[in-house]
Amino acid sequence: MKEIYDKMATEAVNAQKAVVSTINNKRGTSFKVNDAKPYVDAVNKMRPEGAQCKEVFDLHVNSVNTHYETLSGLTDTVRPEDDPFVEHYQTPPILEILYDEDPSFRSSVEKFVEEIGKSEALIGKESIRRYGGFYGPTCVVDFAFVPGSTSNVVNRILQNMDIPVDHKRAILSSKSWGMNTSYGVGAQFQASLEDGKTAADAVKDEIEMLKMVYDTPIDAQFKLMEEAGHSSFDVRKYMDQYKQKMKKTVKAAMDAEVFYGNIVTVPAYGVGDVAHHISQSMFNMTKDDMTMAIINAVSGVLYETMENAKGKFKDEYSPLTIATDATAAATTKILWMDGFTTMMVNDLLVKRFHNYVLNNPTRGAAAELHNVDFIDLIEKGERIIDHKPRGAGGIVQGIPIDLSPIEKSEVLNNPQRYTYPACAITVRFSALMRLSDFPCLLTSEPVTATMMTNIIALHKEEAHSPARVCKFCSANYFDYKCEYCNWSEAV
Repeated sequence: MKEIYDKMATEAVNAQKAVVSTINNKRGTSFKVNDAKPYVDAVNKMRPEGAQCKEVFDLHVNSVNTHYETLSGLTDTVRPEDDPFVEHYQTPPILEILYDEDPSFRSSVEKFVEEIGKSEALIGKESIRRYGGFYGPTCVVDFAFVPGSTSNVVNRILQNMDIPVDHKRAILSSKSWGMNTSYGVGAQFQASLEDGKTAADAVKDEIEMLKMVYDTPIDAQFKLMEEAGHSSFDVRKYMDQYKQKMKKTVKAAMDAEVFYGNIVTVPAYGVGDVAHHISQSMFNMTKDDMTMAIINAVSGVLYETMENAKGKFKDEYSPLTIATDATAAATTKILWMDGFTTMMVNDLLVKRFHNYVLNNPTRGAAAELHNVDFIDLIEKGERIIDHKPRGAGGIVQGIPIDLSPIEKSEVLNNPQRYTYPACAITVRFSALMRLSDFPCLLTSEPVTATMMTNIIALHKEEAHSPARVCKFCSANYFDYKCEYCNWSEAV
């Protein structure tokens, strides 16, 4: 198994390198879809080994290729306003393939849709809480059961239903690591209320939207994109073509008895690097040298640490833990270089959120989700790099986090070159704040996607999403909300 663990590390690092090297080469230029080809090439080198399930890898690799080819056939570029959604067009078609192929699963989904209609009190309460900022900053599409998330609400609706447990878990997975449409709970309620409707009517609108997301996901995603003013390509045509091209792969996974929750999850999380992480918005953001230097340095910490860890991974979860802890430690190390701590940033962003709610009652349902990801990331990093016994002393599972790429970075260690030279005490922090809106290569999503496919391929019949653990939310410190989390009652 050690060879598989090392392979996991290599594949994840290759994915990160492909994305970051492309951004280094293309930053400041006009984005073209074919700029993402190096990432697609890296994905195509992913292979199952030993006991790993080939059909799980096919779900990942074929989805990335199908996404790239389909998108390339519809447009040569994607405007920044449309690029967040490119990873939301896969789960709806995959779900509908499952509906077509398995009438029993479709029947369970129909019962769930009925149950949504009977859950007016719950949906109304949660919509009002999210709208008013009751939970503080939240990630509405969190991959765990945190309060304010869609998974939290869906889990509670499912709990007392009389349908197979595996179907419940597949429905849950489809709106966590699987991305069944761009919708987040409470968004329609907010829009209806701000349009002048009564709270009661706004709740009814919310229920109808949630029902549509699960009943007819392709239609729901098309409707959402029309309302968002999406214009880069024909969304309906994309999903129809993707569904046709992926049908054979999904049926093979079903025949191989891959858990449905994994079938809806794996195809979605690898495609975002094509026209989202490698995108016009990323090329624009990284025109700033300090921002690019942070991405390079954090990635460098990942590369060096994973190389040093090869042959020493304890199990199949170890590479994922060490990789994500390494990037968290690196990000926090850079934060510390300007004299900031996690608690300062948490205080800043949580207070800012509550003021932001008042200033922007029509804010997007997902507005603060990456701020939440970021403060969770740096809190984890602080626990790792702080000295013992306060922290782990920079060591994870016996592996020292190699922070030398930060120490060797010419840009990071010369902030005076990027502001008024005598007062260069906040440059790195300000660049980190830019990345707190877009931390996808710090967390890192290419790495977690690659690692999770490897893990799922070893345990194809188990539910891997949402995460059935306490995620130690950093955003919880100021808005104390543990009692509203329901991970321990996950279906």
